Amino acid sequence: MRKWKKSWALGLLLLPDLCQAADGKLLATPGVSQVEGSAGGGLVPWAMLAGYASRDEVSASAFATRVSVDDYRLEVWGAAFNWQDRVELSAAHQNFTLKQSGDEIRQNVYGLKVRLYGDVVYSTWPQLSLGLQHKRLKDPAIAEAVGADRTDHDTEFYLAASKLHLGALAGYNLLWNVTLRSSRSNQLGLLGYGGDEESSRELLGEASLAVLLHRQWALGYEYRMKPDNLGFAEEDDWSDFFIAYFPSKSFNVTAAYADLGSIAGEDDQKGLYLSMTGYLW
Repeated sequence: MRKWKKSWALGLLLLPDLCQAADGKLLATPGVSQVEGSAGGGLVPWAMLAGYASRDEVSASAFATRVSVDDYRLEVWGAAFNWQDRVELSAAHQNFTLKQSGDEIRQNVYGLKVRLYGDVVYSTWPQLSLGLQHKRLKDPAIAEAVGADRTDHDTEFYLAASKLHLGALAGYNLLWNVTLRSSRSNQLGLLGYGGDEESSRELLGEASLAVLLHRQWALGYEYRMKPDNLGFAEEDDWSDFFIAYFPSKSFNVTAAYADLGSIAGEDDQKGLYLSMTGYLW
């Protein structure tokens, strides 16, 4: 498994030399790869679709992400496909490791996003997209032990609005996104779905704000509300400060300082987020 992960990461590093991305959009406008596989920020799915495909093109991308906080490590890898800037399909595999014990929890996430209206740059009103993320937990033992209501699979739905304002902040481009999610997932679903205190869905807000300091650099902040369904431990909202580098339309790298709050009874889980995305065409 470790050799496979190293080969995946090496392949991403070589993508700029091996591939030619679709080029129908402005640099950086698709965002980066979110931890559940969708295009957006690291924590929040945005209304934009993965890749640079315009309305008469298709594109595909692959990504790898690692988040390392005090007591846990999350590794994610996956791919996304964009059909004519209308439909995004994505798939991601999450591997969550408890550092002290070495125990692992695996989950697969399958995503669908449809652009409903607008363009993040050119339309007067924000671009709107409707999405879903279907989650299948591969290792349910810990979810069962902590009292999750469901430990096999569940589906989340979200509506995202994004807008890029050219030259809006002292001459720099300003991007904002607001997402409303229907969810009952405990820690992204890695601890199951629903719990002994609350088993129904909640409407949760998520937001991102970024400034493009240069055509190749973006600096921003994200906030994601989380449900709190399990009686044995509180679940906190997530946030991060990020910087993303877009050397070309074939590749990008994102680094962030993530604050994930309390996870499974362990407080103040903070650490480094690192992600790479390569565009296959």
